[in-house]
Amino acid sequence: MTSPARPGSGDVWTVDDLQDLPEDGQDYEIFDGSLLVSPHADVRRGAIANRLRRLLDRQAPPGLLVGQDVGVSANRSSYFVPDVFVAGEEALERGGPALAQADVYRADQPFPLVLPVGEIF
Repeated sequence: MTSPARPGSGDVWTVDDLQDLPEDGQDYEIFDGSLLVSPHADVRRGAIANRLRRLLDRQAPPGLLVGQDVGVSANRSSYFVPDVFVAGEEALERGGPALAQADVYRADQPFPLVLPVGEIF
C-alpha cells in the first residue's frame, strides 16, 4: 500500500492535498496550512446536526440550500466541514472541492425563520 502524498517540509497543506488522504473514519480539515485530524462525529452530535438541518431546510426561503458534509474554504490553505451550512443554491452550480466562504451564511447573519426558536429544540 502506498502512502498518500504530503506537502514537503515547510510547505502548507491545501485543499488539493485532501483528495489523496484515505477514507479511514477521520475528518480532515485545514487551518492556515496545518492539517487537522479528528474522528467523525458521534451518534448524538450527528443526530442533532441532522435534526437542525431538516428544521432549517423546511424554513429556508427559495434560493437557499441547507446541507451537511460539504467543505467550506476561505482560501486554498484553510478548509472546514461545518456540521450544517446554509448557502445560496447558485453556489452549488459552480462545483469544485468546496464552497467559498462568501457563499455560506454565517450564524450571526441568519435568514428569517418561520418557526419560533423554542419549537426547534
